[in-house]
Amino acid sequence: MKKYWKSLDEYNGKPEALRQDETKNISALELLGGDSPENKASRRDFLKWCGFSFMSAAVLSSCESPVKKAIPYLNQPEEVTPGMASWYASSFYDGKDYCPVLVKVRDGRPIKIEGNELSTFSGGGTHARVQALVLGLYDTAGRYQHPLSKGNKISWENADAEIIAKLSENDGDIVILTSTIISPSSKEVISRFIERYPNAKHIAYDAISYSAMREANNMAFGLKEIPFYRFDNAQLIVGFNADFLANWLLPIVFARQYSETRRIGKEKKTMSLHLQFESGMSVTGSNADERFTIKPQEELQILQDVYNFLNGNQSSELHPHAKLLGEQIQKHGNKTLIVSGTNDLKIQSLVNAINHLAGSYGTTIDFTNSLNLYQGKDSELLQLVRDMEEGKVSTLIVHDANPMYDFPGDTFRKALEKVSLKISLSSTLNETAEVSDYVLPSPHYLESWDDVAPAKGVYGVIQPVITPLFDTRQMQDSLLQWSGNSTSYKDFLKENWENKLFQLQSKHSSFNAFWQDSLQQGFFTIIADQGGSPTFNTSAMQNAGALEKIADSDGWNLLLYESTGIGDGRHANNPWLQELPDPITKVCWDNFAAISPVDSENLGVLNGDIIRIGNDEEIAVLVQPGQAPQTLSIAVGYGRTHAGKVAEGVGLNAYRFADYIDGFKSFTKTIDAPEKARSITTLALTQTHHNMEGRAIVRESTLPDWIIDPTAGNELHEYHEKHKTTLYPEVEFEAHHWAMAVDLNSCIGCNNCVVACQAENNIPVVGKKEVTRRRIMHWIRIDRYYTGKSDNPGVVYQPMMCQHCDNAPCENVCPVGALTHSDEGISQVTYNRCVGTKYCITNCPYKVRRFNWFEYARNKAFDYNMNDAFGRLVLNPDVTVRERGVVEKCSFCVQRIQEKKLIAKLENRQLRDGDIKTACMQSCPTKALVFGDLNNPESEVSKLFRDERNYHVLEELHTLPSVGYLTKIRNKL
Repeated sequence: MKKYWKSLDEYNGKPEALRQDETKNISALELLGGDSPENKASRRDFLKWCGFSFMSAAVLSSCESPVKKAIPYLNQPEEVTPGMASWYASSFYDGKDYCPVLVKVRDGRPIKIEGNELSTFSGGGTHARVQALVLGLYDTAGRYQHPLSKGNKISWENADAEIIAKLSENDGDIVILTSTIISPSSKEVISRFIERYPNAKHIAYDAISYSAMREANNMAFGLKEIPFYRFDNAQLIVGFNADFLANWLLPIVFARQYSETRRIGKEKKTMSLHLQFESGMSVTGSNADERFTIKPQEELQILQDVYNFLNGNQSSELHPHAKLLGEQIQKHGNKTLIVSGTNDLKIQSLVNAINHLAGSYGTTIDFTNSLNLYQGKDSELLQLVRDMEEGKVSTLIVHDANPMYDFPGDTFRKALEKVSLKISLSSTLNETAEVSDYVLPSPHYLESWDDVAPAKGVYGVIQPVITPLFDTRQMQDSLLQWSGNSTSYKDFLKENWENKLFQLQSKHSSFNAFWQDSLQQGFFTIIADQGGSPTFNTSAMQNAGALEKIADSDGWNLLLYESTGIGDGRHANNPWLQELPDPITKVCWDNFAAISPVDSENLGVLNGDIIRIGNDEEIAVLVQPGQAPQTLSIAVGYGRTHAGKVAEGVGLNAYRFADYIDGFKSFTKTIDAPEKARSITTLALTQTHHNMEGRAIVRESTLPDWIIDPTAGNELHEYHEKHKTTLYPEVEFEAHHWAMAVDLNSCIGCNNCVVACQAENNIPVVGKKEVTRRRIMHWIRIDRYYTGKSDNPGVVYQPMMCQHCDNAPCENVCPVGALTHSDEGISQVTYNRCVGTKYCITNCPYKVRRFNWFEYARNKAFDYNMNDAFGRLVLNPDVTVRERGVVEKCSFCVQRIQEKKLIAKLENRQLRDGDIKTACMQSCPTKALVFGDLNNPESEVSKLFRDERNYHVLEELHTLPSVGYLTKIRNKL
């Protein structure tokens, strides 16, 4: 045992500061003597001395109330009511992901991001990264806080004077290197800069490149564009290594569209057929009706054979999957949509040709509203590196790009040494800024003015919701200053909208009214004329060499992919994202090499073993069912060396394995067979058991069976309804009975709701060590189960939160009455009463309760956002920050329920269905979660509970959960 007091007098006899220091980092169990047999008798005596009032460390540490400081307004603004939230419409764009958002501000602090439901573009959904980025605003360790010159602090005035002088003196090229910019006003600022410095040019660079897609479209249609994909119009969806539900292009929009094609009910008896061909298990592949594991080189072969099949060449040498796919394309015609995530010109050219033969253009593929995302051109970046090597580039200005980290090899680093002036305009610490002469930080997007145009005819406004926390300045203001323009970017932005966008609308007669309406709505849309199918250039494939046969390869392949949380690595210093479990593997705080069970057995490696690949690079292994044989999959975005205290030293930088092939950045590579280096177990897994052991936890059926019998797959529900017996009296709720329905057909397992819940309910980050002890604190988890054979299993997801059982087994075992059931059906925890016996955890069949083993807030041992004065600004004041030794769980966002009830009372009306949205429900991009009042028979949740697909988990226990699940239905070939 680490710390143990023989008596209460010994504890009380110590000075207060020493008592707090000794107990702060001790778990409740350790405080009571550890769990060894020799300590049990002593612990029983200690508990008798404590009389249960000191059973947990939480009570010991909560004897003194913390000092709270508040400064009142001298002159209170009319629009501000202390304690009431303000909401601002804005847009999220970080150079990669786009989402229309609403920002919740409490007493001047942005604390929560939600989707803008007025936007027809996204429908109100968000992504895990969108939810988490509010925390990045308060990241003092990961943000630059003032301008730097050679690592030393400098004033903006001196920095401007020095840079303007050097820009005027330099004879070489001036290059502005950025990630893709979708802001029309920012592009205009760059144009003004280039006018001032004719030797300047702008290059867009995307770490995750889609350059081959744009080039293939240019060759096939004369359009260097990425079309807008309409998954909601498709009846046959085919993906080739494209994780369009989690990371590919515009996943928030595509997930919403996809879920509409999968939603079924009494009025809709059809759903799309989804076929996925991929090498590593992805979120999208796990949701497919049929998933096919292929090696990387097979993708081109299958597409070639499908193209030949559709052209009438039905050779016996066709790939086994090609005939099946070709027949399905012929069956579904112009309702077919085929996409590929491979950055290869040949593959993208074949995808275009097959979509053209199917008639997809104009129905499921729309060039009228083409996307402005991912404008980077790989050939331009390669030329930049050559120019830098030859000394042609005198000045490099980098914004929202980090090639020192994500450019393969060390070529860029060596070339950068020959550039005399290097300027970084990054807002966050990164490897490129670290070697720059000047670091002139930009503010967080929540502190900035900007606009966005994610697609043709779609415009959005980014507005600041807080004064910049640090001494920062927007990139646009810096370029304007160096161009000799004294106009602020805010004024420039408004002027640009007045000159170019105001004339495109007819709703408002004055620009001021138009501008204010755009700010309030968050976006402005121009309805474009729907064009027909673009003309297809039949020689495009020959020009791309797409039909040339490739040599078979029996060797090993390495594949790089984006993780759902970390993405391309730019937000790696966010602890919410680091601790977010991967939807498939359930690993957090690390990347790894996913390997198939067959290869695992052949190589003699298990989960956590270290293998050696490439140039003696070492990485941990995870055995992944569904991984293609002789392939390894590794997530990029890890291995940061200069990002902040959270990200540095976490994982391996997998970008070093990428390469440029035929001028395009390739994320696949042929490698030698990996070798086992040593055995070690370090992976932080939040789920270690992967099957349901024959229990109907997630219930499934097929579409044909469900059409014949709507109760198919749900037979046990009717059995338990007929044979239920109980000693409990029947539960009645007079006013409201809150409940949630989960449509398993719509849930894609993206984990967005996990971060949304964490942000709303002040859930702490516990770190990798505690996760390995199974002490993660998330109130909602996404259980993932495998079914079938391990070489290519079926996958099902199930969001699992507190079920708020009407016959709650946790409530009647609490010795201190900390658990009660409200008169509105919510299972409540009174934190001040909880003494941490954990009887409720033992008695909960759903395992959804969390125990605070430590004090996570204001604790240097857990150096995340709750330990930092700035980081704590993100905390929701409506939700208690729990102490050590206290059990916590999902509360159905009771603070939101109370808020909406009070608003309805003030407006002298009844609550309307849909008024109350829990954090998980509001953020869900597929609308898989529905919350409401069961006492209202017309509410959406009541209708879903009456649906024949509805069932309850472990309903044979008769706990009467207030969470219902709709049976998952799969389509069949």
